[in-house]
Amino acid sequence: MRLQTEKRENSPIFADKPTVRTQGYGVKYFCHKYNYEQQREKMPIDFHTHILPGIDDGSRNVEMSLRMLAAQREQQVDEIVATPHFYAQKDSVEEFLLRRQRSYEKLKTAMEENGFDQKLYLAAEVYYFQGIGSAGMIPKLCVEGTQTLLLEMPFAQWDSAIYADVEKLVRHQKLKVVLAHIERYYEFQKKKEIWDAVMELPLYRQMNAGVFLNWKKRHKAFQLAKEATTIILGSDCHNMDTRHPNLAEGRIVLVKKFGEAFIQRTDCLTREVLQ
Repeated sequence: MRLQTEKRENSPIFADKPTVRTQGYGVKYFCHKYNYEQQREKMPIDFHTHILPGIDDGSRNVEMSLRMLAAQREQQVDEIVATPHFYAQKDSVEEFLLRRQRSYEKLKTAMEENGFDQKLYLAAEVYYFQGIGSAGMIPKLCVEGTQTLLLEMPFAQWDSAIYADVEKLVRHQKLKVVLAHIERYYEFQKKKEIWDAVMELPLYRQMNAGVFLNWKKRHKAFQLAKEATTIILGSDCHNMDTRHPNLAEGRIVLVKKFGEAFIQRTDCLTREVLQ
């Protein structure tokens, strides 16, 4: 399968300062004055995506995945963590990993055919289940080659059992736990004691870029980002319509709000958890 996209060499990249442009799929993107090959490590990483085709509620097929990759490329996002949903109630780890590998191989072949050279990290967005803290198979769902786990928490009031499970993941299993899109849970936490206790654990907080583009939600999102001091940013992209790749747009808003140093810390932290 071949997709008609603009090649990287023709991209109007590398202005003296971060700029906003609109091109191709209408996605704004964030550029820096760097030689691409030499400065890849300074490019932003999208830590949370559903870009693998046909595995969850994200990309439906390879063609959609290529369009999502093209949008990422326009934003100068060259490293992408693929985090398809994992639900222990519906899937076994072994079956999930097999399906993920098949999906990845299909996409990788299409990427090579179409000249996409972005780096993909295989991972999962693991939904919390009771007893997860003691589950021996959980490390298999970390970002490949790391001890980093993207954990999706319940969209309900957290309790002491949930706290205990997360603590076990961090302290007993020695995992680098990244809480997915923390801004989506806060409204459910009427009793803030457990929330505060979880946030005090030595873990990482991921936020979705899109929340900083939402006028109704951004005020609280800014507060959460400020309290965290440093966050990990992801687009949580699922498609090219309602939940498209928008990492660059979120980064621009954060730079305007908190300054370049905030984004630099975000980038450093993201690379740290991928080690």
